[in-house]
Amino acid sequence: MRAVITCCLLWVSSFAWAHPGVGIVMDSKGNVFYTDLKQVWKIDTQGKKSVVVRNVHTHELYMDEQDNLFGEHLWYNGERLDTWGHYVWRYSADGKFEKIIPDTEGFLTNYSFVRDKQGNMYLADRENKCQKVTRMNTDGTITTLGDACMENIRWMTVTDDGVVYLVDLYDLKKVDQRGHVTTVATQLQERSWTQFFVNDIHAIMGITTDKQKNVYAAVLSGKKVKKISPDGKVSVFAATNVPWSPTGMLLAPNGDFWILEYSGNNVRVEKITKDGRRIIY
Repeated sequence: MRAVITCCLLWVSSFAWAHPGVGIVMDSKGNVFYTDLKQVWKIDTQGKKSVVVRNVHTHELYMDEQDNLFGEHLWYNGERLDTWGHYVWRYSADGKFEKIIPDTEGFLTNYSFVRDKQGNMYLADRENKCQKVTRMNTDGTITTLGDACMENIRWMTVTDDGVVYLVDLYDLKKVDQRGHVTTVATQLQERSWTQFFVNDIHAIMGITTDKQKNVYAAVLSGKKVKKISPDGKVSVFAATNVPWSPTGMLLAPNGDFWILEYSGNNVRVEKITKDGRRIIY
């Protein structure tokens, strides 16, 4: 699965710098890219790490079919101004960095790193108490999805054919191509004694899917990756060791499962091979 394990960033200024990133993606050659909120790292197919994009504060990443990498840079203008700024960047397959959305005031609201195979973008519409998902279609039109209200849309991912899975605070919900909303599983959060500081809105972080329509959720507050089957059965797929907690995930075409893990300001990546071995990068 080459699509980015992504999320919908729901910016609140007091939390914009406080929660970890979820961006971890793989290109067609098997190279893995991930964010540590200061830069973007690459793990090549031989396991060698290097920095490929410096000085970018991005929580999300997206990799397109041509191996172009996309992300954001978000910054705070200081207490005197108390404002934010951002730009969107692209790091091409041949190593060229360029801004595709220039320096802009405020938070990113009209662009998304959650995309289906057709290139449609998906965002959370949080303007009303009845929250829904909006799809920015490739022709520039906007479609509102959702025949039911959601209360607190957090992170989301989308399948190639446009089925959206999202975290509504503690619950996992599904929005199909027609906009029909169903609840897949509830109360995914749990609290590890080492995670007492994790805010409720960050209890569940990145999510992703596999070809069997299972969904995987990074439960930051419980130091676990949970697997949710299509019929709503919840199981623990993996647990992370103290002091590390999962935030983002990547399921590789060969069956390897990659987990982005944070401990304070420290970041690492763990790979669980299809035969069960665990390798730390």
